[in-house]
Amino acid sequence: MKRKYFTILLWTSLGTTLFFFLFFNDEKTLQTFLITLLLSTMYSFVLGFGNGFINEFLNRKFPWSEATRTRAVLSIISIIIGNFILVYFCNYMNYVVIQKTATTEEFFSSKYGVTNWFMINIALLISAFLHAKSFMEELKKTSRKEVVEQKLIAKSANAQFESLKNQLDPHFLFNSLNVLSSLIDENPQQAQKFTASMSKIYRYVLEQKDKELVTVEDEIEFAKTYCDLLKTRFEDSVDFTFDVAEEDYQKYVVPLALQLLLENCIKHNFATSSKPLVIRIFSAGNILCIENNLQVREQIKESSGIGLANIVQRYSLLTDRNVFIEKSEDHFKVKLPMLLTKPHISNAKPEDDSVAYNRAQKRVKEIKSFYMNLISYCTVSAFLIFINLFTSSRNHWFWFPVLGWGIGVASHAFQVFGVGESWQEKKIREIMNKQKK
Repeated sequence: MKRKYFTILLWTSLGTTLFFFLFFNDEKTLQTFLITLLLSTMYSFVLGFGNGFINEFLNRKFPWSEATRTRAVLSIISIIIGNFILVYFCNYMNYVVIQKTATTEEFFSSKYGVTNWFMINIALLISAFLHAKSFMEELKKTSRKEVVEQKLIAKSANAQFESLKNQLDPHFLFNSLNVLSSLIDENPQQAQKFTASMSKIYRYVLEQKDKELVTVEDEIEFAKTYCDLLKTRFEDSVDFTFDVAEEDYQKYVVPLALQLLLENCIKHNFATSSKPLVIRIFSAGNILCIENNLQVREQIKESSGIGLANIVQRYSLLTDRNVFIEKSEDHFKVKLPMLLTKPHISNAKPEDDSVAYNRAQKRVKEIKSFYMNLISYCTVSAFLIFINLFTSSRNHWFWFPVLGWGIGVASHAFQVFGVGESWQEKKIREIMNKQKK
């Protein structure tokens, strides 16, 4: 339990002590004050901690956000049974053990039945308030969590979009054009081949940038073309090796991942004829690996890491398999998951935000109205029982309004958490899905 909850119970104990001591005790002595304080503390802490434990247990096992209907039913059952036991325990300690105004036989007789029933209703009122408060706090927490998740998704999508727009580094384009310019005079035939390769690369980028996944075969062919351009630029300073099994060609990876990783290899490592940069692309099981010998060059500007982050984010949206990065003193390796099948991606138009918000708002109002009805029922029932017992303890007329309204509350609960509009919508969707199949 939180310290704040403990402090609230202490103030509640003190407040009820002063109330009963000043208005319901004829003897204003220190002894009666201490007895009243003891009884108030016992009732407050037993009922408070008991209901708090029930509420926390249900929060862990059946959160409001995940199992609203089950949680509501269990809350009603648990607070009735729990408070019945807690109230009988407190009253037994009060009348039999502490004040000794009744024996055990008298306590469980009809003489104290009305008193116990009255206290149970008071406890139910407090417990219903606690559970309603818990529901509203969970609703706020879930709403905030959804807002944060939507912001993260929006940022991720924006990062992906920006990264895809700039997949081919402007420096790569600038350097490639310089190479092309020098080849035109030195080797026109090689320049023509270089231009064709550049055209293939940019065509592939335009064709694949909007796809979620591409085959390993397509990505390898693109990577080979990209490596040819790099080989033309760096000649013997860079060496590429492809060792991907043919049975892996029909598996899937995210598009342009190899280009980003190859570009990172060139960007972050130096390469000379005496110390060439060796890049190896190979498959191992359901993993596509890109490995290079580590020859880190001094970076004037610190790397932003957007290339790797882009790949990791795109994989996280498609599968629960992770991208692994291994770095040793002399090697750097990135492991990309190869997917056996494309995940199902719905082409249906997403529901409009305003429609979804209005539907959620309507559902919250339904649940909130039920808890307001339940709190009103407990409050008014306790008041009617008090008036009835205070004015005429023999004629128990309070049963009629309490039972009548109780049936209405039960019906309301069944409508909200049982056969309501949400249940009807769920069944309609199930039938429609069966018809489609």
